[in-house]
Amino acid sequence: MATLISHVHIHNRLVIKTIHHVVNVISTEVKLFTIRYSINWAIHLPNVKCILVITDSIHTVKRIFNLSSHLYQIHSVAISGKLREFFQKDSNNSIKFLDCPSNCKWSLYNIVDKETKKFNLTPIFPCKSSWDFSRKNKYNTILNN
Repeated sequence: MATLISHVHIHNRLVIKTIHHVVNVISTEVKLFTIRYSINWAIHLPNVKCILVITDSIHTVKRIFNLSSHLYQIHSVAISGKLREFFQKDSNNSIKFLDCPSNCKWSLYNIVDKETKKFNLTPIFPCKSSWDFSRKNKYNTILNN
């Protein structure tokens, strides 16, 4: 289970804050989904000319622009489509990706980090939230059929 938090700021003011909880995914997929979700919000806000994505995993961002076949292509294609839409609005629009390591002392990063750590989601069916349970359930269904 993973908790992902996305903040969208305009001129140092928090405009959109979202919290998502996901089960049975790996961290790369969660991070790409968060970037995808944030870019989708940002391009639909009025007068946005520059998007700045700050992440603690710049290696995940590189997956967006990886044209070869990989597990996360659905997110890469969706992000690329949204970016194409953003750049077609105005050729002066831009996007920048900055790497902010988790041990950094940047105030905004620390706020999001604290929010993530203090949030304690209790699953409705704790025994059913593991990857092993999902695989077991899938195989039981196959065997029953």
